[in-house]
Amino acid sequence: MQRFNLYQEEYYPSPLMHVWLEFKRSHIALVGFILLLIFCGIALLAPLISPFDPNLQNTNAILLPPSWEPNGTINHLFGTDSLGRDVFSRLLFACRTTFGSSIIIVFVSVIIGVGLGALAGVLSGVRSSIVNHLLDSIMSIPTLLIAIVIVAILGTGLFNSMMAITLALIPQFVHQTRTFVKKQLQKDYVLLDKLDGAGPTRIFFRSILPGMVELIVIQATLALSIAIIDVSALGFLSLGAQDPNIELGVVLSQSLDVAYVAPWLVFIPGLCIFLMVLSVNIVGEGFRSALRNRLSR
Repeated sequence: MQRFNLYQEEYYPSPLMHVWLEFKRSHIALVGFILLLIFCGIALLAPLISPFDPNLQNTNAILLPPSWEPNGTINHLFGTDSLGRDVFSRLLFACRTTFGSSIIIVFVSVIIGVGLGALAGVLSGVRSSIVNHLLDSIMSIPTLLIAIVIVAILGTGLFNSMMAITLALIPQFVHQTRTFVKKQLQKDYVLLDKLDGAGPTRIFFRSILPGMVELIVIQATLALSIAIIDVSALGFLSLGAQDPNIELGVVLSQSLDVAYVAPWLVFIPGLCIFLMVLSVNIVGEGFRSALRNRLSR
């Protein structure tokens, strides 16, 4: 439907609206965005929509099958585990812990990494070479391995695992930001800002940072996927969240003992992790394409 305009003037959407219009062109990206919103809603509203206490044990309802099975009951949508706890309620709180902690990890990593990367970008000479080689060495090590080493030093627990993954992700943002800032400092528009008397802080926030949006989106999307997998992996290895905290990796680990008797207890948490990572990657790719299309027009 054509937009009505009384004065027959052309309509020019804002940059943010332009990105959203380009993003909506991809139906797959829109489906991934809806799925991501569902996980965000679960992270915020899990205590309100959970039908049972996730740690409540019922010895009269042990290993009940899901509601779609012949022996299942609608009271327990995804059945119960080996201790009689409602699986649906536990998954809600587990998704909240995994997704919420991953969001916090990426947010802190972006703030610290972009700040340190901008500072490293203005360095030159021997200091720049040392920082560059140090970052390359750290980035050659898998983030999960770095996180396991840090957790082994700090101790187990959800907070320590979040700190470990954050410290493992920061060098990636530092490296990408440093490389981008180094290239932009050689551009003519930065030279003009310097001739106008702009300082390094003003040049970064007014000239360089707006052009880093696409880079930050790409790196943050990748980091969020890595954070979700690492949080779940550390929980699965009993290095992350501990009881009574509920996390997808912990739920998956606790279900292995009865996997042959109740395979849905392993399948459903694994499916949640898969859908969470898939939705993040789809949305990230959609926004990357939308930003790229907007900048190319």
